[in-house]
Formats: sequence, structure tokens, C-alpha cells
Amino acid sequence: MTTKKINNPILPGFNPDPSIVRVGEDFYIATSTFEWYPGVQIHHSRDLKNWRLVSRPLNRAALLDMTGEPDSCGVWAPCLTWADGVFWLVYTDVKRFDGNFKDTHNYLTTCESIDGEWSDPIYLNSSGFDPSLFHDDDGRKWLTNMVWDHRPDRTFFGGIMLQEYDTSSGKLVGSPQNIFKGSELGFTEGPHIYKRDGYYYLLTAEGGTGYNHAMTLARSRSLSGPYELDPNGHFITAKDNPDLPLQRCGHGSVVDTPDGNEHYAVHLCSRPLSSIDRFSPLGRESSIQRVRWDEQGWLRLDNGAGLPEDSVQAPDLPEQPWSIPATDFDFEQSELPSAFQWLRTPRHERLFSLTERSGYLRLFGRESLGSYYESSFVALRQDSLECEASTSVEFEPESFQQMAGLVCYYNSQKFHYLYISHDEEKGKQLAIMSCHAEQGLEASFPVEPIALKPGCQVHLKAVVRRAELTFSYRYDDSEWIELPVTLDYRYLSCEAGKGEGASFTGTFIGMACQDLNGTARAADFGHFSYRRES
Repeated sequence: MTTKKINNPILPGFNPDPSIVRVGEDFYIATSTFEWYPGVQIHHSRDLKNWRLVSRPLNRAALLDMTGEPDSCGVWAPCLTWADGVFWLVYTDVKRFDGNFKDTHNYLTTCESIDGEWSDPIYLNSSGFDPSLFHDDDGRKWLTNMVWDHRPDRTFFGGIMLQEYDTSSGKLVGSPQNIFKGSELGFTEGPHIYKRDGYYYLLTAEGGTGYNHAMTLARSRSLSGPYELDPNGHFITAKDNPDLPLQRCGHGSVVDTPDGNEHYAVHLCSRPLSSIDRFSPLGRESSIQRVRWDEQGWLRLDNGAGLPEDSVQAPDLPEQPWSIPATDFDFEQSELPSAFQWLRTPRHERLFSLTERSGYLRLFGRESLGSYYESSFVALRQDSLECEASTSVEFEPESFQQMAGLVCYYNSQKFHYLYISHDEEKGKQLAIMSCHAEQGLEASFPVEPIALKPGCQVHLKAVVRRAELTFSYRYDDSEWIELPVTLDYRYLSCEAGKGEGASFTGTFIGMACQDLNGTARAADFGHFSYRRES
């Protein structure tokens, strides 16, 4: 037995709702991306310990267009499977968040290779989110998803629906059946079906995606049920153990090693700043647990307690580390580095270019950081509670409505923005804009603007130390000058504002440009650097 350990989370930073599949000796995890484009992140591993990003398949308008969608809508809970020589990916595009309705549209796309061009989507249904595709032994395919019930006397989560998918006609056939209403914990979602020793096992997420989150297992001899609940209770949860490092544990899936002798479950989690200060700026991440089948045919965590561990025994597989991802970017290539994403729109050419000026990322000034349509903002995930990010920018605004700079961003209502702009009397200047969700979309400006030299490149830096953020600036050959304010980083978390059940992403750090005049004044960014401290 190996003594190697896997440290959690395996996918740090915003990487929720992991769906894992093994193809031969290769493991793949698909995670949700919500309003970030391109949609769905797929990571690859050969040892379940070391992971690398290999694909974002929803990368064109035919597959995904989230223009106008509110925060925390977009791509929810993809399911990645392998059958008949191709990868199958089902996903939800959520069009609405607040109120009784969600408008959840579920689609299917396929591809022979994980990093190839995925097929145009096949529309499935809109009855709820978290779709999952099960390939039965007889070759038939079945879609499950949670049912969204908007009626006033219901709790919105109406159970798990099952319906057959017919490959020849490319659509769902037969009548949908509600096969599982969940446990008393409620909020039943995130279904995945597995078959073993004559049983169908239904693994679901429950309790909401906050601190009561859990995974629940049920089984039946028949695919359509009835399903009996695991007599031991929830498969995994941290809801009654607030001091554990991994919290909000739930929504996941399971996988076997190639020899079939070792078993693992991946699940979402978060790492709050502390058990008292329960804010999670990194958002919802993905972790892994070693599991086993007991004598009664139920799946258990290896520790027997159903509690998530921050370090687990690795499988007996050759360790295969990948090259260390880049942390310094000079924008010399014609394509955006894979670490970066943008918001909502497939029409990225309206937001940025790497070819208009060689060696620079040019951002075209568009709408505000609060826009759901065209926000010119390119960023990468924050994956450590202590980190630094810096960039250099050439920008000569002529109006206070033109801005560009460095942003620490959770969503359109939660961000800290160090930006360059223009004042009629003071000329080019540097300022900070913060948006706290408690204030709606109202921004605060915590420091007096600082005059800048015209015609000079400016370097901007963000230093994050858990719950605190400081900004600095300098010119090419000068020392960093720290701005005289420490910003509260807790505002950039799932839990801030409306609370843990109202936003589901994580913090990004990146470069932005706005021109509220509508003249698309551009800013040129010469580099971007990101350093994680822990």
C-alpha cells in the first residue's frame, strides 16, 4: 500500500461541482464555470494527485452565450462521461437567479478527444438544473436532473427526474419519472447514477451549497426506484463540524482506479478564513476522498466517519506531476493564456486583442464592472488565501468615464478596483473603487485620488493576506508606493452580501478597462504576474 498523500483541495480556487470520469489510465474532472467564459473547466490527471487544465469545451456561441445573464447564472454542474468511444458532456445554462424562476436549459455535446472541437449542442430539457447522463449496461442512456418547483407551497427542490435519451433521434423520449425526493435535509440536487452488483446507486447533493451541504447515497434494484436511503446517513458532510479545514462539502461523484481495487470520491468544498470568520474568498473548490465499499454494499469514506479530510492516501499508481503552470505572462502569443477567462460573451474580439499591439494585451473600454453584457475584464482564479498580483498598463484617459487597472473581483457587486482615470482639474490620476454587496451596486472610494505622470507606463500591485488587501503602484524604475488603506477582503466571498446561498463562484484577479462614453478607448497591459504565498 502506498504511503503517498494527496493534499486537498486538488483543484484550488473556484472549481465547484466536480464530475469525474476515468478513461483507461486517464482521469478527467469537469467543473462549473457559471458566468465565466469559455464554459466548463476540464482537468486531467493520471494519479489523482496532480492535475492540469486541458480544456474549456464551451468556447463558441453555438455552445454557450451568457450575454445578459446575472451573477452566478450561466454554466451549472456539468456531467462528463465516456461511452461508445466519445466523451459526453451535459450542462445547464441558467438564465435567471432571483425569485421563483431559474430558466434552466440543459444541453448535450460530445467529442472524441477531450481537447478537441465539441459538437454543436443538443437541447435536452428545461425542467431543472444539474443534468447527469447514465449509460446502462444494455446501451440505453438516461438523463437525470433535479426538478425546479416554483409553486408557492413547495420548496423549489422537487426531486430527481429520470428520462431516457434516444441517440438515434437525438432527444429525450418517454415520460419523465420523479425517482427520488431526497432525505429530510432537503435541497436535493446534483444526481449521479452508478451500477454495481445489481444495484443502481444514486448519489445526490443536499442541504444547499452552504455550510449545511452534504452528499447523500441511495440505492435500488430498479433504475426507476424506489430508492432506499443509506442507513448511515449522509455519505459526506462537514455541517456538524465547523472546525474542520474543509467546509461546505458536498456535490460530487465517484471513480475507480484502473484495476478496480481503489475507489475515490471528489466533492466541492470551501476553506473559510476561520471557524468564526466564515468567509471563503476562494469560493467553492474541489477535493478528493478515499472511499470503500462495505460488506452491506454501501459506499463509505475510508475514515468511516463521513468527515472530509484535508489529506488522504493516494492510490497505488505511478505519480505523474505536470509542468508548473505559468505565473508570469508577457502576452507575446496571439492567444490568451489558458489561465485567463472573461465574462459571459462569446464575442471576445470586442473586449480584447493580443494582435493589435505585439507583446500587449489590449483591452477595449466597454461597460462597467457591474454590466451583464460587455465588461472588458480578463482575469485568473485566486487559488491561495495569501497571494500577490501585479500588472503594467499604458492608458491615457481623457475623461472620468474612462478607467483601466487591476481588479480583485468576486462578482459585479463585490470587487476592489485600483484604476487609472482622468479628472478635469487634476488630469491623469489613480484611485480605488470598492463595491460591497451590502450596498447593492453603489461603489465607495476609500482614498483621495493620486496624480499620475501623463504618458508613462504605470505598474499596479495587489497584495492579499487572507482578510486584507493592499494596493500599490510605481513607475518603471521606482519603488512601490502603497496606498494608505487596508481593504476588507471578506466582501469578496460567497458568504458576503446576500449570503452563502446567493452566489456560487470565487475571486478572480485581473485587468479591466471601461469607457462609459462609448468610444472604446483602449488600455495596453504589458504583463501580468501572480504569486501564491501558501
